[in-house]
Amino acid sequence: MNLAPWIERQRSALLSQNGHAWLLQGPSGLGQYALAMELARAWLCEAPSGAGACGTCGSCHGIEVRTHADLCMLMPETTMIELGWPLSEKAQAEVDDKKRKPSKEIRVDAMRDAVEFSQRTSARGRGKVVVVFPAEQMNHITANALLKTLEEPPGDVRFVLATESAHQLLPTIRSRCISHTLQWPPIQEAESWLTGQAVATEQMNLALKASGGRPEFALTLAQTEGALNRWSSIPHALRMGDASIFKDWSASSQIDAIQKVCHDLMVVSTGANPRFFPRQALQDVRVPMFVLSAWSKELAQSMKTIDHPFNAGLLTESLVSKAQTVLNSGVPKRP
Repeated sequence: MNLAPWIERQRSALLSQNGHAWLLQGPSGLGQYALAMELARAWLCEAPSGAGACGTCGSCHGIEVRTHADLCMLMPETTMIELGWPLSEKAQAEVDDKKRKPSKEIRVDAMRDAVEFSQRTSARGRGKVVVVFPAEQMNHITANALLKTLEEPPGDVRFVLATESAHQLLPTIRSRCISHTLQWPPIQEAESWLTGQAVATEQMNLALKASGGRPEFALTLAQTEGALNRWSSIPHALRMGDASIFKDWSASSQIDAIQKVCHDLMVVSTGANPRFFPRQALQDVRVPMFVLSAWSKELAQSMKTIDHPFNAGLLTESLVSKAQTVLNSGVPKRP
């Protein structure tokens, strides 16, 4: 995938700063992980420039094939698997033997390994890098272990933490990092980048709208078979109680889509333009604001508990049933 120009600009700005720990924060879908990896590549590169890593040296190749001895990826095991990073031998064995499922939070064992890693001598002589993503997935014990290392860092290790929920991190961790808020790309730049990823023009506008202008999410939607074809139909399907609209969608994706329906109905009721859906997809629905407000809070709570082992089918039915009740609670607009 071609590196987005807004990531290139931020990479250059951050590489000009001196420090041992960076905190990349802001809404997901803007490139936290991509920017964190660009910093790691540049710091470890054998022939770096002001524009970043060379992309051809042994160090760059080691990162590309996920085997660099001086790079530690501190992530939930589910994220490691999703992004193609190998688990530790012990963790992989436990998962393979079905002793447990991959963890959805950053485990204490992984943090201990990272602390030990930070104290080792650099294998390639360019220092070491620890990438923590998403950083909000650290529990209290894990966060405190990281804090101690940030307070007394070995001389040749850099940390880069990436998160969409910086407020969930310990204030003491935030205070020890150079903070950088991810930049929103201009719409023309996002469109040009999506075109470069082979996204058709007719899909691009809908994908960007559905993702709230976040290019990475727009690309994922455009590349997910049938997702965009169904997007504009979601409000009507929910009103009809049609749970099949979410066939093959993850629980978090379902809740996210329903939250966007709720959001757009709230802003439309104030006379503003919808952000995520075409206006015509919402034009026959009118729901009292107090109902939408209560529904919004309920959906936010559902997202917080999404990692619980719910029955997927029953969860979808529950979400759609509630949506149907809410969307039919008001007076339909007259033609």
